Amino acid sequence: MSDSKIIVALDYPTADAAIALANQLDPARCRLKIGKELFTRSGPKVVELLVKQGFDIFLDLKYHDIPTTVAKACSAATDLGVWMMNVHTLGGGAMMTTAREAIGNTSDRPTLIGVTLLTSMDQQTFDQIGLQGSITDTVLRLAKLAKESGLDGVVCSAQEASQLRAQHDDDFQLITPGIRPANSKQGDQHRTMTPAEALAAGSSYLVIGRPITAAENPMAALRAIEESLN
Repeated sequence: MSDSKIIVALDYPTADAAIALANQLDPARCRLKIGKELFTRSGPKVVELLVKQGFDIFLDLKYHDIPTTVAKACSAATDLGVWMMNVHTLGGGAMMTTAREAIGNTSDRPTLIGVTLLTSMDQQTFDQIGLQGSITDTVLRLAKLAKESGLDGVVCSAQEASQLRAQHDDDFQLITPGIRPANSKQGDQHRTMTPAEALAAGSSYLVIGRPITAAENPMAALRAIEESLN
């Protein structure tokens, strides 16, 4: 298992493209995230192939349904050998608790984390869907509920990481997308931070996509990010 803090987002439409990128990376130097498009098009096979290549896989499907349905999905993901998976905290405490129970208690069980609010969420969208209070207060509240429900951590914006870390000990994992190395494009993420800033703020793992996957030399881009962290 890798001890890297970097999770490379395989946001590709086909398994061939994802595997071609993975073949340029070292499983000892990074972990990989498989999201909705790749999984929908390629299914469990791409997960199984990359697990066999030695990569720790974060299955980013953000399960959000009735408790029994989510529990069965989490059990199925466990059988695939994933390192990490996630559920939506807005599904509530009962859903999260049932999901946690479904993955068992063995030492090699997957890490189960909760999605609080997406990093694309800005205040206008937050208000539009009728949520009350502020983005930060909502993230803190949902993270507390995730912890109480037995989850191992949450996905959050790096900009909330310092407050979440103050609320939770180091065992509570903070997974932060929206990470953009200095001088890179922001893309569709509204709440971003550099890798070094995110770790300093309390993040446990950094999800990084295009700055690595769109680079001419992905492994060189990964090494540059590693050097920025040192």
